Amino acid sequence: MTFSDKDITQDIEKLSDFANALISVTKTIGHEKLELTLVELGEHLYSPFTFVIVGEVKAGKSSFINALLEAEKDICKVAPSPMTDTIQQIVYGDEQIEVINPYLKRIHHPVEILREISIVDTPGTNTIIEHHQEITERFIPHSDLIVFVFEAKNPYRQSSWEFFDYISEEWRRKVIFVLQQKDLLPDEDLQVNVQGVRDQAKRKGMEDPKVFAVSAKLEQSGFKDISGFKSIRSYISEHITGGKAAQLKLQNNITTLLTISEKLSDSMENRIKQYDLDVQFREDIRETIEHQHQKTEKQIHVLTDNLLDSYDNITRKKLKDLEDGLSFGSVLKRSFSSIFGKESGLKEWLNTQAKDFELNLNTTLREKLQNGIIDVAENIQIMGKLVDNKLRYSQTVLKNNDEIFSDIAERRINVLRELQESFNQFMNKAENFYDEGMVNESSKMTPNLATGGGIAIVGVILAAVANGAVFDVTGGILTAVGVIFAGITLGLNRSKVIKKFETEISAGREKMADEVSEKLMDYTKRIRLKIESNFVEFDALLEKEGKTIQMVKNTQKEVHDGLIKMKA
Repeated sequence: MTFSDKDITQDIEKLSDFANALISVTKTIGHEKLELTLVELGEHLYSPFTFVIVGEVKAGKSSFINALLEAEKDICKVAPSPMTDTIQQIVYGDEQIEVINPYLKRIHHPVEILREISIVDTPGTNTIIEHHQEITERFIPHSDLIVFVFEAKNPYRQSSWEFFDYISEEWRRKVIFVLQQKDLLPDEDLQVNVQGVRDQAKRKGMEDPKVFAVSAKLEQSGFKDISGFKSIRSYISEHITGGKAAQLKLQNNITTLLTISEKLSDSMENRIKQYDLDVQFREDIRETIEHQHQKTEKQIHVLTDNLLDSYDNITRKKLKDLEDGLSFGSVLKRSFSSIFGKESGLKEWLNTQAKDFELNLNTTLREKLQNGIIDVAENIQIMGKLVDNKLRYSQTVLKNNDEIFSDIAERRINVLRELQESFNQFMNKAENFYDEGMVNESSKMTPNLATGGGIAIVGVILAAVANGAVFDVTGGILTAVGVIFAGITLGLNRSKVIKKFETEISAGREKMADEVSEKLMDYTKRIRLKIESNFVEFDALLEKEGKTIQMVKNTQKEVHDGLIKMKA
């Protein structure tokens, strides 16, 4: 498929946009190495098709380049020591040398083939000089063709093939092999080594390895028919030059950006997994709190219903006693009997009824409260203890020694550690469960409650609050009933007294139901909110992380889909 220069330019502009989008991702997630690779890739998008020459020291890389370019004088320096201490990019132009940065020199030379390609000479991959392999690796993503140069007499060194693995596996670069200095060994041995390189490359996954045996010495000495350079020049002419280089470079850059996009996706895998685990962990805590809160509310309803049942039984019985005792016959009989001293008078009988009513209410309701509060308090305590236990065993897959995301991992670990510590302190502080405003309403309050041990005092507080609510109500009823009883005379209308008593106990019933339920519900709700408040910082971390991950996913998908469309 052929493209006009305009088409190529438009496609390169698209690639530049995709590269910038991926740069924004690398900045967001803190992947400095890939960010640098993308920045440098963007700078090379408009460069010619690039040959990157790699190989060990003394493999003859510089001599190979000089012979390939057929220059009248050496473009690359050749010496027995590792002279190439920087990357040298050779491009078409009037003779000059530019120092681009401490690691890169650009050599301009007026050789015709450089109109379509540029050649990069790299430091030896096995040199002891610091940073040589590192700066060579930095240039690999920008290459369009890797020319792997071996010494013809020994192409089997492990370090060379390990670097080949890096090139082919990590960056999927197209590679051809050159056995340099073929003049130093017999042809029979040369053919054995050529086949050996071909077999090794096949074992590493290459379907049709291209292996060329050359001698730069023979080429530059004029023995062009036997130097081997005709074959490699023919390969370059057939597959790269002659108008094909621009489209090939475009496809290479698409492949490189796809590779980087996939690398970003792979590097995010643990981060996404950790986020999903943390979301699940947080949801589990919410569900635990909600479950225990519902159980607590249910127990409050049960407690309230039990109190009301007991209250109804006691008031119903007392109402029956009053109806019978205040009948005209009973009152008349008691009045006459009291005159002769055989029975207590009406006043004494009413006082006895009032005391009996008070005793039954207090004894029965206190017993119901004690039994019911145990269940309510236990559910609140379990809520706190379950959350505390879950915090101790949160799952961590993103370690703080992660190659790329150590910062976010460290930040997460610190937030979680602080959450665990603060929640443990929260559980042990009595004031977090002590509601002074509610408790002060009860005259039954334990004096030194605030010195208690955290969540263990919940039962004491609930009992005090509930007792206060119940007995404030019943005390009010007893006072009203006492006033009613004290005002009874022989001439008082019986039905009026009974109706007044019914009104008071009905009002008391409704008030008790509302106050017990409302106060206990309010207390447990406040404890729930206090427990939840411990997670503010952790929730903020999750929210930020979720947005980051979504942005990365969206950008990667947009870039990936666009690149696949361009590649098709």
